[in-house]
Amino acid sequence: MRLIIARCSVDYSGRLNTHLPLATRLIMIKADGTVAFHRDIQHAPLNWMSPPCTLSVEAPDAESASAGVIEHWRVTHAKTGDALLVRIYEVLHDSSHELGVDPGLQKDGVEADLQRLLAEQVDVIGEGLTLVRREFPTAIGPVDLLLRNPDGGTIAVEVKRRGDIDGVEQLTRYLELLNRDPHLAPVAGVFAAQEIKPQAKTLAGDRGICCVTLDYEGMKGVESGAPRLF
Repeated sequence: MRLIIARCSVDYSGRLNTHLPLATRLIMIKADGTVAFHRDIQHAPLNWMSPPCTLSVEAPDAESASAGVIEHWRVTHAKTGDALLVRIYEVLHDSSHELGVDPGLQKDGVEADLQRLLAEQVDVIGEGLTLVRREFPTAIGPVDLLLRNPDGGTIAVEVKRRGDIDGVEQLTRYLELLNRDPHLAPVAGVFAAQEIKPQAKTLAGDRGICCVTLDYEGMKGVESGAPRLF
């Protein structure tokens, strides 16, 4: 990663021509060839060129030199021919850094995390329930959790981070299929999510499906004060 703070102007030519007037900016040149121009007050770059692209440095022509330009940078996209002409007036900082291999973003609270915690804490759904299996296989896909009710019958649980109508429809299809199996029937449905949209709650209620709002922080053992059940 090369980081440059410079007074520069940037002209883009391609499907849409744009111009960044002279100002002090952070220029990032990444190992994959990406060149991006940032200012101090927003996270997104003002302009950029994604790979595959090449960067060449040229001496300025007489007119540019007389205006104070010390270098011309040309960044050209290898496939589209789109180009950036960067006029460098002054370099305030220039450094390069080896960042190594990045493991990538690790998300907390994704559906797999919710499913795992709920499988360990099935009492969130109801007292006396026991886990039969996670990812219970069916002909139309796996049911997130299959629970056994001590009073008889089975409970199919669909787990989402954000519960909407599509999730209710998905659980409905599972229930129709599972209730054909005499070893499992009767099978009740539970739609469990951190947040359930009003339309989904209405549809679930119409189809006899119970909704459970999951307190993820509480399930992790962090006291949040939020009620667990809807």
